[in-house]
Amino acid sequence: MLNIIESYLSEIELQQVRKILSSAEYRDGKLSAGLTAQSIKNNVEVPADNPQMKALNEIVMGKLVREPEYRAICWPKRIAAPIYARYEVGMSYGQHVDDPVMGGSSLYRSDISLTIFLSPANSYEGGELIISHAFGEQKVKLDAGSVVFYPSSSLHSVAPVTSGTRDVAVSWIQSTIRDAEKRSLLYELNQAREILIAEQPNSAACAKICNSFNNLVRQWVEV
Repeated sequence: MLNIIESYLSEIELQQVRKILSSAEYRDGKLSAGLTAQSIKNNVEVPADNPQMKALNEIVMGKLVREPEYRAICWPKRIAAPIYARYEVGMSYGQHVDDPVMGGSSLYRSDISLTIFLSPANSYEGGELIISHAFGEQKVKLDAGSVVFYPSSSLHSVAPVTSGTRDVAVSWIQSTIRDAEKRSLLYELNQAREILIAEQPNSAACAKICNSFNNLVRQWVEV
């Protein structure tokens, strides 16, 4: 399941992010790639030990983890520190599946991948995030401040940038609901539940939906 939260970062917050990134030092993205990805990854990234990383994370990730829609989509248990990546003209990332286990001294399972778009969509050409699934390929190019979530098991790539610069933040989530199809069912059921709670809070249908939702969570959640 692919989910999008549009424009969760404000224009003021994006301006703060761009100001930090404009003076940040970058290094070859291959240095953070796994063995199989090194030959197909072509970008540059802000080093994790960069002193500007804390300020970036407070703006970008601090707001995301307080977003109710993020919690409803992901059922997060752990979220990785993001990578701030830049794709300039000619840069791309070939087809790959994200590593199943990540982290250094503290390991986590990657269930959900996310990309936060930081550059205006009309400021660069190419650079689409291409996600393969059972129904074919889906190209994703969102406006600045929007985020897309997709299963880390999905085959995906970044198309070559042909003009401009593509700035993104990427991260990975270990979910308390490991199975992507179960997360999708809970998300849709929760949407129906919230409508009933708002419109028919005392109805028998509302009670049944709420009970079913809670009992499915009880069966599937891993805490």
